[in-house]
Amino acid sequence: MFRQFWRGFDRRQQHFGGRGLRHGRPFDHGDLRYLILQLIADRPRHGYEIIKAIEEQLGGMYSPSPGVVYPTLTLLEELGYVVGTSVGSKKQYTITPEGSAFLDNNRAVVDAVVARLAAASRNYGSGPAPEIRRALHNLQRALVVRLSKGPLTAEQIGAITAALDRVASEIERS
Repeated sequence: MFRQFWRGFDRRQQHFGGRGLRHGRPFDHGDLRYLILQLIADRPRHGYEIIKAIEEQLGGMYSPSPGVVYPTLTLLEELGYVVGTSVGSKKQYTITPEGSAFLDNNRAVVDAVVARLAAASRNYGSGPAPEIRRALHNLQRALVVRLSKGPLTAEQIGAITAALDRVASEIERS
């Protein structure tokens, strides 16, 4: 349960281009479809390359899950916008003329999605400093270790909560 909370906490702290991350995603409904299609239009790619391209554009602050990317690729294939071809053990996707026409007909939407991604990358692409990531990881590990030792007393809960609140206040003032 704590790990689920921590993952959610980590995601809720991230913001992209002034938009809070909704359910861990920096895109509105349907945006990812346009972005994936644009990435494939730029050059043929397989699913993992698409995931990595998006993650790289956002400096590692967000990576779409395979559970989102692969169904989107299947949808784009069913719509006739891309064609998947087996290359070794992977499936590489190439845009079709219909996919190019779809991108052209929706250029304003595609450009807006790409612009939001670029703004997010400028604002947050580098992510927190490595020292901050290390410190957050240390905090997470300390809490996991302590919580794994068994139930906490009311006094222990109060002490941990006070310490976390104190650190949060110091960070806000810095």
